[in-house]
Amino acid sequence: MSEIKTHYRNCNICEAMCGLEIQYQGEEILSIKGDKEDPFSKGYICPKAVALQDFYHDGDRLRQPVKRTISGWQKISWEEAFAEVAANLQRIQQEHGKDAVGVYLGNPNAHNLGNILFLPIFYRALGTKNRFSSASADQLPHHVASNYMFGHWMLIPVPDIDRTDFMLIIGGNPLVSNGSMMTAPGVGKRIKAIQERGGKVVVVDPRRTETAAKASEHIFIRPECDALLLLGMIHTLFQEDLVKLGHLEDVIDGLADLKAAVQTFAPEIVASATGIPEGKILSLTREIAAASSAVCYSRMGASTQSFGGLCQWLTNVLNILTGNMDREGGAMFTLPAFDFVSLRSRKGKKTGGEVTYSRVRKLPCYNAEVPVATLADEITTEGEGQIRGLVTIAGNPVLSAPNGTKLKRAFGSLEYMVSLDPYINETTRHANIILPPVTGLQVSHYDIFFHIFAVRNTAKYSSPLFQKKRSERFDWEILKSLAAHLTDSKEDNVTPDLMLDQGLRAGPYNEEGMSLETLKKYPHGMDLGPNRPILKERLQTEDGRLKLAPQVYQDDLKRLKAATLEQGAANEEYPFLMISRRLTRSHNTWTQNSYRLVKGKNPCTVIIHPDDAARLGIADKSLVKVRSVSGDVDIEVEISDEIMPGVVSIPQGWGHKKNHIRLSVATTQPGVSINDLTDENRVDLLTGNAALNGIPVAIER
Repeated sequence: MSEIKTHYRNCNICEAMCGLEIQYQGEEILSIKGDKEDPFSKGYICPKAVALQDFYHDGDRLRQPVKRTISGWQKISWEEAFAEVAANLQRIQQEHGKDAVGVYLGNPNAHNLGNILFLPIFYRALGTKNRFSSASADQLPHHVASNYMFGHWMLIPVPDIDRTDFMLIIGGNPLVSNGSMMTAPGVGKRIKAIQERGGKVVVVDPRRTETAAKASEHIFIRPECDALLLLGMIHTLFQEDLVKLGHLEDVIDGLADLKAAVQTFAPEIVASATGIPEGKILSLTREIAAASSAVCYSRMGASTQSFGGLCQWLTNVLNILTGNMDREGGAMFTLPAFDFVSLRSRKGKKTGGEVTYSRVRKLPCYNAEVPVATLADEITTEGEGQIRGLVTIAGNPVLSAPNGTKLKRAFGSLEYMVSLDPYINETTRHANIILPPVTGLQVSHYDIFFHIFAVRNTAKYSSPLFQKKRSERFDWEILKSLAAHLTDSKEDNVTPDLMLDQGLRAGPYNEEGMSLETLKKYPHGMDLGPNRPILKERLQTEDGRLKLAPQVYQDDLKRLKAATLEQGAANEEYPFLMISRRLTRSHNTWTQNSYRLVKGKNPCTVIIHPDDAARLGIADKSLVKVRSVSGDVDIEVEISDEIMPGVVSIPQGWGHKKNHIRLSVATTQPGVSINDLTDENRVDLLTGNAALNGIPVAIER
């Protein structure tokens, strides 16, 4: 009998970076608990982390390449797989051009050290401009705002939740998400601490979320009207002479332009559309302006909507005008040990970058990516640049991108498709070859991106718990091999750990001896101190000044006004507005194959207000048909006054079907895909981000 050992690492399922203490014996995991000695998470853990053992032992997980044949999936060797994939992608590009092959990246890539560092190598080898990712169905408006205002897409302001006295949360549910663009494990305790020190937390959301239930106050708002609320508050700041720029005043451009732009959005004008009384808008503004420290945090509900770009710009503006940008208790910027912003510096380059537009629908493309909302169009629309081959990496867009039904048909029409994924799911089932990487417990890990979004400067390296077998491959090894085959070159000996070490040594803590070897001496992680005011030295705009009112945002106010303040009669065919919701034991689509995460009552319900249910004659737990312009689903009803009248809510990431996929647990679960209802034509025209909230739907018995 082998001895019982203890392993410390970070969980890499979501953004929280929770420290884990894993006891194991041989290859058997005995327990997964929160690491109380982790200086950041301090023992906090959510239910998802315990399922890491399920993903490692999952019998559905592929462990070597498979090829789709007439008689079913057949195992093949790695060399055969690489050669065939490269030959087919090269053939398509030789016949139709480099852009005839597209790439889609799923959310797990952001949690994968090797992929973050080696995807650029693969991109260079492939040479295509048709790059898509889950970012344009999630947080793209944050990056676009940072681009235009601060000069770099990863210079993201983070709420200083641990020192603030007033926190306004718009369209976010951090108790469930563990933060999201605000890496903060144990948000519940952090919110309680605000209240215990005499502070206040206000949540603005069409649903009384888990966070709203714990907050000091909850305010209902109609979907897609968050920008109007923010404009009404900013108007009030100017009108009542409450603007205070603080230490940033001497680097801010555009104050006069901003004041002029918000004049038509007074609280009395926006109140009716938002559903929030004028008096409440005024009092909320006065509270945040009077607080000794305050921060506004807007997230998924404010990002994944038709005006997500405006929402994230105005959130930054509100924090700046109240003197709470780049100050303790406000919105701050990290100084991470692996400093991605400095390593990918944009100083001296055009602020905002060069915006290109997609081939078919002319949607804006930021950070060299095409919006995922038009992926199906780029596959099915003929002409130069049409996607005929596709590489998907750690993603399941059939369930996670808008109008999954249309995407499914588009994938079926491809000449060739390859997927880097450990599972046969709704997307990878269309691939000709699937290249499976090893699971998270077998890889070394460092959260490059989420240290950037953290509420405190920390650094932590996680070594592998289990060694991979000789027949298995890391994600980055697969990317390196594909790149070598595509370019007919030899692979070098560079590894993620080597690149990580170089980045750490070049970072802001190099004088203190920061390196990979240093991190290995701190298995629980290193505390590098609280965030501090550093924006002036971090600004990456062309002239080193903060841009308060970029013209692209001023121009987009006309679209907002026309859609919300000047709109015509209500939509009689689709009278309800649908919003999504996140579940504590779920993350995207791939966690549904762990029984411990899906057991219990059916969580995939449509929440309806009691008044709406009574009017329609609908009973709790009955089945209804939810219908949109994209399709319809049958789903169980959950009647609750946590949702505002006229709004319904369905969780994301569900709807696994039994046909043609191998997810033995997930396919036994009830539930539907919300993306059978979302409309790929609803996007934020400013950023190209998918508008997954505020979808017009009808409810039928």
